[in-house]
Amino acid sequence: MDMCNLALPAPGTYRTLEVTGRRDGYLFHDQDCVAEEVPVAFEYNGISHAVMMATPDDLEDFALGFSLSEGIVESAQQVHDLEVSSTTQGCTLHIRIAASQFARLKDMRRNLTGRTGCGLCGTESLAQAVRIPRSQAQHVRFGASAVASAVQNLRARQMLLSVTGATHAAAWCDPSGNIVTLREDVGRHNALDKLIGALAHARADAASGFVAVTSRASYEMVQKTACAGIGTLAAVSGVTGLAVEVAQQAGLTLLGFARGDNLTVYTHPEQFEWKT
Repeated sequence: MDMCNLALPAPGTYRTLEVTGRRDGYLFHDQDCVAEEVPVAFEYNGISHAVMMATPDDLEDFALGFSLSEGIVESAQQVHDLEVSSTTQGCTLHIRIAASQFARLKDMRRNLTGRTGCGLCGTESLAQAVRIPRSQAQHVRFGASAVASAVQNLRARQMLLSVTGATHAAAWCDPSGNIVTLREDVGRHNALDKLIGALAHARADAASGFVAVTSRASYEMVQKTACAGIGTLAAVSGVTGLAVEVAQQAGLTLLGFARGDNLTVYTHPEQFEWKT
């Protein structure tokens, strides 16, 4: 598995601008770096599926992670080909998936056709909108010190954030709290999808570690983590009620307000170890 790249952020992920402002009561003229955000289109077997706004980096990881976390494919082996093309308008992810999964995707899209309203993906009820992941079969206990170590080191590993101040990160950490793989993006969901894709590309034993994110833990963050087979999610901010419900049903240990030595355990505290 790849270790976190501590070099400068990849070219094309940010730009430098001339800016004017006021700081401590004084006007200034300086240069500032801003994160790039571009449309990224997902195309499955030649059919357009979705467009996301994302940082144009680690797009192959993004494609695979999104496909897995959204249930479009059940395993990386069902993705047969993956290409990225770029134009001045944005990027397109050309993803070729197994025929059985593509047929399932087309059925899902047909079911959404003609529905009205602005609900989640055009769904009509909570039962349709919320997907409960399979209960985690493997439970690995992690200690408070491991989570504290991971969260403490997150900031130093966020190279794009250091340059722009505008991105989230999702990190996969080993049982000792060492950050093994980290992905950044302007969107917190995108960062997690990129991380899930990176783990799948590396054929990592994702269940043997935990995920730490620099955001709140909403339902989608819990759902994506559980779908990746990871049993613990630690967020530096708060959690939502639906996130707690889904984590409880999925057997996922959900931690919030993980800052320094402090944290709150919202689900399955029996899977958490306070002394290690």
